[in-house]
Amino acid sequence: MGFLSERSRFTRNDIEALDMVSEKLRKAGKRITSLNRGDPARYFPTPKYVIDAYINALREHKTFYSRAQGSIELQEAIVGRYGRMHNLKIRPEDVIATAGITEGLSFINSAIVNPGDNAIIFRPYFTLYTTYLRRNHGVPILERYDENDSWNVHVGNLRKTLTKLKISNKIKHLKYILVTNPNNPTGTVLRRDILKEIVELANEYGVFLISDEIYDEITFNGAKFTSVSELAKGVPYALLNGISKSYDATGFRIGYIVLPENDKKSTALRDKLGDYARARISLNTPAEYAASTAINDTKEHKKMAKHMVKEIENRVNFSTKLLSENPYLSIVKPNGAFYVFPKIDLPQLKFKDDVHFVTSLLEKEGVQVVWGSGFGEPSHFRIVSLAEKSVLEDAINRINDFCIRNAKK
Repeated sequence: MGFLSERSRFTRNDIEALDMVSEKLRKAGKRITSLNRGDPARYFPTPKYVIDAYINALREHKTFYSRAQGSIELQEAIVGRYGRMHNLKIRPEDVIATAGITEGLSFINSAIVNPGDNAIIFRPYFTLYTTYLRRNHGVPILERYDENDSWNVHVGNLRKTLTKLKISNKIKHLKYILVTNPNNPTGTVLRRDILKEIVELANEYGVFLISDEIYDEITFNGAKFTSVSELAKGVPYALLNGISKSYDATGFRIGYIVLPENDKKSTALRDKLGDYARARISLNTPAEYAASTAINDTKEHKKMAKHMVKEIENRVNFSTKLLSENPYLSIVKPNGAFYVFPKIDLPQLKFKDDVHFVTSLLEKEGVQVVWGSGFGEPSHFRIVSLAEKSVLEDAINRINDFCIRNAKK
């Protein structure tokens, strides 16, 4: 590695891996449709009442360093949200505000993972899950969502893995199990019974459980979201969430970690996360006050969320239908978030793998998506279905034509 550190080689984000290529193509005059970033605020303007709260915070000179763990107002707003939505009783000190979920993941891995420690992560996974683990010299144990069961967790395989770790005495090096619900990149909303089994296994084997619930209010097609907080009473666990997706404020970079329990693991992690928060000094103070308003104003939020989720449902279903007409792709219908994750029939196409497929699609057709390998699931790609239907239709028509032209004869 020379001058660079060993851990730096694990730092990359496949979601933006082709950004420099697309920028070069744009400068050369090529029309590029970027459907790679899950950024709702680009397509649905952040609500006026939230923007006004940010402006008011500036006018009131709330531009100082805030409390390291998050402003009292923000912590109390989050406490209120979980009380309303999930009947979860927590204290403000159980909440650590972070610069998005990604900083929360970074904090947790740095706080508890030693070289050689393990974490169970289900693939396909959000690209940065393994990044932050490996950057702390941890080793992922990759379980798998079952594509044949609408991308739900195969709990039987999870039990086998935990049993093997216990028999070999390696369970002591297993630091956490991480689930995502709804899932990025598949758009799956995990069934309540499956979540319950995962919680019971975490409790049985004494493993800390982390639940990434950033898309908790973006569900549709009749799917119902269940928070781990509804099932994990007495089990050491953490919730990851924020205002980026459901509150349509990605650029505010306000996330948070909730640690509801008071067992030894939760208490030790809560205390150490406070140290990590103090070491980075402060979040964006005006954004914290705006986030508090976004969470507390339930009337305005419900109105905004209802409109946004309905439109996302229409666009995701529209994209899924068009992509399903492609004989070289197969799709499990999403019920949450705003992604579609098609499987590519590579043996029938002139591409060696999904990276080759996605790179060629950008260069030849000007459509930027993300290769499935970045999510731990080769032979797939992820498309973000947030753009207007006319944009999605044009891009997907180009994808479908691209496949037809590159089919093996």
